[in-house]
This record gives sequence, structure tokens and C-alpha cells, in this order.
Amino acid sequence: MTVIANNPIMPGFYPDPSICAVGGDYYLINSTFAYFPGLPIMHSKDLVHWEQVGNAMDRASQLPLGNCGHSQGLFAPTIRYHKGTFYVICTNVSHGGNYIVTAKSPEGPWSEPYYLEGAQGIDPSLFFDEDDRCYYIGTRPCQTGVKYNGDWYIWIQEIDLENMKLIGEPKDVWNGAMKNICWPEGPHLYKKNGYYYLMHAEGGTGPDHAVCVCRSKEIWGPYENCFCNPILTHRHMGWNYPVRYVGHADMIETPAGEWYMVMLAVRPLECHTTMGRETFLAKVVWENDWPVVNPGKGRLTDQVIIDLPEWNPMEDKHSYTNKLGKSNCIPGSSREYDFSMMDTLGDEFLMIRNPRPDMYDLQKKEGLYLSFGKDDLKVQGSPSYIGVRQQHHFFMARTTLDTKGLVGSKKAGLALIQSNEYHLRLEVCDGKVTVILCKQGQDEVLGQGTAPESEVTIFMAVSGLQASLGIAHGKDELLIVKDVDIRALSTEVAGGFVGCTVGMFAVDETDEAKQVEEDVTILDAACFRSFSYESM
Repeated sequence: MTVIANNPIMPGFYPDPSICAVGGDYYLINSTFAYFPGLPIMHSKDLVHWEQVGNAMDRASQLPLGNCGHSQGLFAPTIRYHKGTFYVICTNVSHGGNYIVTAKSPEGPWSEPYYLEGAQGIDPSLFFDEDDRCYYIGTRPCQTGVKYNGDWYIWIQEIDLENMKLIGEPKDVWNGAMKNICWPEGPHLYKKNGYYYLMHAEGGTGPDHAVCVCRSKEIWGPYENCFCNPILTHRHMGWNYPVRYVGHADMIETPAGEWYMVMLAVRPLECHTTMGRETFLAKVVWENDWPVVNPGKGRLTDQVIIDLPEWNPMEDKHSYTNKLGKSNCIPGSSREYDFSMMDTLGDEFLMIRNPRPDMYDLQKKEGLYLSFGKDDLKVQGSPSYIGVRQQHHFFMARTTLDTKGLVGSKKAGLALIQSNEYHLRLEVCDGKVTVILCKQGQDEVLGQGTAPESEVTIFMAVSGLQASLGIAHGKDELLIVKDVDIRALSTEVAGGFVGCTVGMFAVDETDEAKQVEEDVTILDAACFRSFSYESM
């Protein structure tokens, strides 16, 4: 049997993918940077249909993110399995450096992080050899002196996982396939037919990104370059090609001996990327003891034929989705949330940095109470914000909220966030709905409308690089602004490594010098009745 995967398999902000196979089960993990919880873990049995089974970093004690930038925090993770234990190794570039967490089940609970003394650089990976010895693979600055920006080396050192310590001597083994290459990174080590294969990215995680490979008969090298390098890239396809920035790959082998590769890429519109780096899939065959990606095509394709039987987590009684007793959020799907009927938020929801323990509360028959935070969306703090990833170029997000208490300095609404310095938001306060575009940390008011009393539904409709925002009355929509240019929310303008998220926020902008009128009811939280994200 075969199934067909549509690329990207993880649409939206799912960068730096790593994958491991455990029998007929496949587990995928991605970077999350400054978002909490961190490192989503996806599960599939056919590489087509995926369910999120949790997040590896879901406790504040595991994941300190205080004051980190939107594109700092958690960089590229690697997920591996060995003899009953799952390992995730990652870098918190803002707090602590390289670390490992472990679990007996991918659903968790995951351990507290074991920080690795002496583990320089970023993008760590683990490799278990046939003798059960384990090796750390990472990338770090050239040890004899960095001659240019990106002059880094891939290095290997043995690791003692019982004591979570690097042992023996580290060795630089590779600095890229091309001459004077920049940023050899994202390394992973594999063994096949007596060769150790070191697969890595190089050229930077932008338009020059590429997947390259080298091999050696000995783990310490010397490694020989593949003459076909890069084995996958789109950097030669031109600015207007629909899929770009291809690189940072990982591979798995199925029980039937088929090989598949995941990697990141972007789908820009008019050379602007708002969804960030996404996860794509390709087939791999081996020729002359070298991997060949999508033979006969040599680039990513819209679809990939998978030589596995079809699996549906909604129908599998043993799936995590069915264990929950409710529908799990499928990546790339539309979704509606009636908060008045919910006990918990799904694993797909994201917050910015470390949320306060009392930031939100779900109350049956009422909704999601989001406390008024002192940090607004423009500061590098912990705003009261709960959102989901933007996963389509064309989508509609809407929320219904109670307007009671949204007066004076207390505001709540809907936001499309690239970073604290670049975002688009609708604010409800004092009977008004205001549309604001923030660029380089500066607000620009684009329009204003009147909010109905007691309850208001606001929406944001994104069509490519434009957005229209307004108020909904049943099926009728009253536009406040139309066709807002949102190219500023792209990584090409705002910089960084993240894609946009969209969600709800609440803020109290109280100036301590201001007096609150006696007849104003003071509330601690804004109440959101519902939230929806719908592809268009």
C-alpha cells in the first residue's frame, strides 16, 4: 500500500525538523525559540497523517526564557530513541546552552534538562553506535580562530549518558562541503554499509541554504566529500521559485528499508515569508553508497508517494488522539474553540516566553479568562497572549470576547505576531475597536470602529501579504481597515528565525499616576468566549 504526503507536511512555523523511527512509529520535533511550551512532538505511522502528542519542554523549570528575543531561546533540537528511552538534545541559547531531556514515552513526562558542561556551539545531535556507545555531534566556532562570519566546524565527542557528561577528547571533523563555506550546522550522524555518514546544512538558513553529506569508515574521520554535494538545495532556482531556503535535514529508515528525509523550507510570496520555515518531506535512495534525494527530480516536490499503509489517528484506538477522548488538532487544519466547553488548552497553543502561572483560566459555561498583563506586545517580556501558528497564506482568525471591564487602560483583542517589534493587532477598549500596525516597535493606528455593548466578535482575514480587519455581526462583517500591507511581518523585513502566530491578548497599560474612576468595575481578566482559525 502507498499513501501520498502533501508538502509541506508541517505547514507554518515548524523549523529545524528532526525525526526518529521506533519500529513503525515516527516522531518529529521542531524548534520553538521564545515560545512556550517548547519543542512540539508529533507522531505518525505513515509520514502523512500527524498528531501532536505533547511538548518536550512544558514546565517553567525546564524552559527559562526570561528576556530572550523572539528568535533566541530554543534552537534546533534532535530526537533519538535507544533501548527504551527517548532523548531530545537542544540548545537554549539564552539560558544554559546545550542540554538533554529524556522520557520513557514521547508523551512525557520529560525530565528536567541535563546541561552539558563543555558542549560548545549549537545544533547538537546524538548518535548511538552498534556497540551502544553514544556520541555528541555539534557545530562550534573554528578553534584556531574565526576568519570570517560563519567560520565554524562540526565536531564530535563521546558522551556518557548515565552521567550526562562529555568524555574523551572532542575532535573537529568537518567544516563543510564547499570552500570557505559559512555556517556548517544542523549535523546528524548515521551508519550504513560500514560507513559513517555526516549530513549537515551549510550556507546559512536563508536563500543559500543547502543539505550536504560526507562519509568515513571511522567515526573520527577523515571524512570524504560527496561529489554530488549539495545533495539538496533550491538556491539555484531563483528568487521567484515558490519553495526556497531548503536545508537542515534529518533522515529515517522504515522497517521495509525505505528512506525518507525531512527538512525545512519556506514558501514566500513576492519574496516575503510570513509563515516562517516549514517542514517538508522527500524520498531518499542510495546509489554507490551515497544518498540521493528525490531521484530524477533533484528538488522538493508538491507530493511524495510513501510506501507505507495509510493511518488515521482519528480511527486508531491506540492513538494519542483517541487516548485523549477528543479530537486532537491536526497540523494544517482549520479549528474552532468554544472555551466555555473546554477543560484544558490543546498542545498546539503557544505563549510568549514564560507565562505567569495565573495568566489564564478556563471556566465552564463562561470562557477563557486571560489576565491583564503588565507587559504589552511591544516589550521583550511575558505578555498575556495565547495563540496558534499561522499555517496558511490565506486564513481567517476571529474571537468573541466580553467587553465588560475593557475600559481605560485595560485592553484585549486579537493579534498577528512576528515579534514584539513587528505585529498587527485589534484592540478593544472603551467601546472602540482599534487596528494598530507595529513596525520597528512603533505603533501606527490604521482605523477604528465601534464595539457592540457586552460582547464583540472581531476578525482578521489574511490574504497573502494583505490583511483586512473588522467586526463581525453574525454572518455580516463590518470592515475597519482593508488590505493592510503586512510585508513588515515577514522574516525578510523583521529578521529572525520565527514565523507568525495569531491569537488573543490582554493588557493593562495603567500609569500609576492615573486615577481610576470610582464607578468603573475593575476586573483582573478579559473573558474570551471563542477563537477560530480557518484556512481560506
